[in-house]
Amino acid sequence: MHLDIAGAASGSHLPLFLLFLAFSLTFLVTRTITRLIRAGRGPFRNNVRGGVHIHHAVPGIILTVVGAFASVAADGASPGAEISAVAIGIGTSLVLDEFALILRLEDVYWSREGQLSVQVVCLTVAGLGMAVLGIDPLTEVDTGDSFRIGPIAFSIPLVLHLICLLACVAKGKYSTAAIGAFIPPVAWVGAIRLARPGSRWAQRRYSPAKTARARSRAQRFDSRYGAWGLDVEDLVAGRPTNTGTDTAGETAAH
Repeated sequence: MHLDIAGAASGSHLPLFLLFLAFSLTFLVTRTITRLIRAGRGPFRNNVRGGVHIHHAVPGIILTVVGAFASVAADGASPGAEISAVAIGIGTSLVLDEFALILRLEDVYWSREGQLSVQVVCLTVAGLGMAVLGIDPLTEVDTGDSFRIGPIAFSIPLVLHLICLLACVAKGKYSTAAIGAFIPPVAWVGAIRLARPGSRWAQRRYSPAKTARARSRAQRFDSRYGAWGLDVEDLVAGRPTNTGTDTAGETAAH
């Protein structure tokens, strides 16, 4: 594993840096525009053609495909590599901003479930940021004691961490998943503990007695800590339309 800050925005790192920048800026601009549309402010309106609402994931897919093909054709040559990187960054950002909608095949953009898109974007930004800085966990690390740590040593914990994040989402612990993406122990604890009573995990796997335990625990937790854990997500993604009591108080520590 190595860290190369000096070369992050120059030389061979430039396309990756531009991809990271395009991805991040597109997400911020997209969320700003969608919130303005929701509030009925500004010149922006929903893109409706022939009675069909064309979500921004559609142009996102087109840009991603075009950027990918252009990247292969450019074969690392400038300026093709930089242009394709920007196209891929914009396209994937538009797609992942509606990840929850694509996953559920229904418009959950302004619901609590829809905030899964924000969490996926945060994970992507974190991964791209590490790549831009030159952090490569898949290369061997020389500890200086004739002992090398190979890719498997890093990939196994990464897979386990991802499983814990998905478990948190399935258990209705959206803030836990968001914060756990950056602080792994938070996701580990969230994956082990009881699910939110209204989550799909609880509905499919819990007996009536265990559901009652989960509801009692959730009520005690919510009355003590309130909904502070969702404030940051609501600030970024917009406050959900359907703020049910099951997830309204879920925080990172739950």
